[in-house]
Amino acid sequence: MDRNPLFRKKPIALIMKDAAGGEKETHMRRNLSVADLTAFGIAAIVGAGIFSTIGTAASQGGPAVSLLFVFTALACGFSAMAYAEFASSIPISGSAYTYAYASFGELVAWIIGWDLIMEYAVGNIAVAISWSGYFTGLVRGLGIHIPEFLSVDYLSAMRGHAEAVKALAGGQTLDQLSFHLQETYLAWMHAPQIGDFRLIADIPALGIVLFISYMVYRGIREAKITSNLLVLLKLLILMVVIGVGSFYVKPDNWSPFAPNGVGGVLKGIAGVFFAYIGFDAISTTAEECKNPRRDLPRSMIYALVITTVLYVTLSLVITGMVSYKNLAVSDPLAYVFHKNHLEALSGIIALGAVIAMGSVMLVFQVGQPRIWMSMSRDGLLPPRFSKLHKRFRTPGFATIVAATIVAVPALFMNLTEVTDLTSIGTLFAFVLVSGGILIMNPRGKDKGQGGFRIPYFNSRWFLLPVWALVLVVMFVSEHIAFSFASLAEVEWPVWIFIVVAVVLTIAAIVRQWSIIPVIGLLINLFLMSELGVTNWLRFVIWLVIGLVLYFSYGTKKSRLRNMDIQETVKES
Repeated sequence: MDRNPLFRKKPIALIMKDAAGGEKETHMRRNLSVADLTAFGIAAIVGAGIFSTIGTAASQGGPAVSLLFVFTALACGFSAMAYAEFASSIPISGSAYTYAYASFGELVAWIIGWDLIMEYAVGNIAVAISWSGYFTGLVRGLGIHIPEFLSVDYLSAMRGHAEAVKALAGGQTLDQLSFHLQETYLAWMHAPQIGDFRLIADIPALGIVLFISYMVYRGIREAKITSNLLVLLKLLILMVVIGVGSFYVKPDNWSPFAPNGVGGVLKGIAGVFFAYIGFDAISTTAEECKNPRRDLPRSMIYALVITTVLYVTLSLVITGMVSYKNLAVSDPLAYVFHKNHLEALSGIIALGAVIAMGSVMLVFQVGQPRIWMSMSRDGLLPPRFSKLHKRFRTPGFATIVAATIVAVPALFMNLTEVTDLTSIGTLFAFVLVSGGILIMNPRGKDKGQGGFRIPYFNSRWFLLPVWALVLVVMFVSEHIAFSFASLAEVEWPVWIFIVVAVVLTIAAIVRQWSIIPVIGLLINLFLMSELGVTNWLRFVIWLVIGLVLYFSYGTKKSRLRNMDIQETVKES
């Protein structure tokens, strides 16, 4: 047992006992099969990214972006295997928070739990706002007009109106302005007023959050049925898009395949990675799985494989329909069909975006309350967060709070500029989960618990060849080749990665660690370093706020600090 209470680890036996509880009313309903879990993963992965990120990445890397999706899926696969091993060993709700408690201790567990709150909440706020935009566009195409002041957030309307006024004063007409400026200008001008305050709110964003949260509140069965239906519709729509689009592919558009070389392809790596970050939400449903030790690992891998095939196929189709040079647009799917005079499919694409984003919100709204539930069981959050609804067997209070912190900002605020916090938060979780495996099971031994174990490949024999391959790519690529004279320009997040990479490589070779979690940790830390100083500073500020809450509440209420762990585990 760790002497320092801040790093006291929670034994797996105690985690299992706390989750089992002593009374029937503490048990969650086990309704999820491997198919349901795979659908949850697809729902979380195939979201806004496939309707936006894919275009920017293709414009930089050309048709070779299809290979980037394969590389990113492999990179996520290393993290997925770490998640899968933890899920087999600790089949309990809580995701990376629970895994960190068992491997790193209480302080790190709190940090990752607080990090996941940011990841899920900020991510869903941005998705809700994006969903509203696609939804209003869809119903507008059906002849239904939602007043602008009821479909735009207040900050966007205020800023857009000010920008539009300047443009109009400069001699432009309203029709000459972009659609966004027209929309925000009209929202500000037509909004009802109370004194000087204008009543402007994004009602569709509020509506989708409340609807999704209601499904989650009612129970995992209802959430499962909704998720499966949305995933089925989403896949059918994307199959139609791929099927029709394939008839308009011009092979000449695939040449050159990698016009900007390896560097051009790698420029889109952070954005492409964003498309995959949702698979970790599968692990939050562990206590509602019929066979978590078997089904959680399988579903994570299945979801990654299916979505990778989908992304690769779609990227080849859109780069074949239109030259990669023209794909740096916010709605690449709609754009390529418009360029090929297939406007009739624009409504189908808009419907696909609405369904895709709705399914992402569903999975994240399922995941966040279950993480809070695990933190509450440990005393780090108030007890109400772990209380289950008597009828629905869901963490009802936590679900309501999660809905509130997403719905209110989505109603009034424009938070799209902080969406990168979602990426850095998820990458941080992946880093800790991979590092946790190196602490719990560094040499891939089967500890007799059954379930999934990461295949063991000795870093002593494989890690140096991997680094040699990386260095070759670095010197071949103009994007990341550098001279010693340019080292002074390297930002400090990159230096963090370099130092950690050197130390970790030496330790892995000397101690013969399993190479897969080592590579997973290094890849995710590298992607974090690529997100820039601003995002790191925002991330650090969020963590500081969390630490203040932990030392003012969690350290006093922590159950682990005031119990005899050995006796408690024996009783189980």
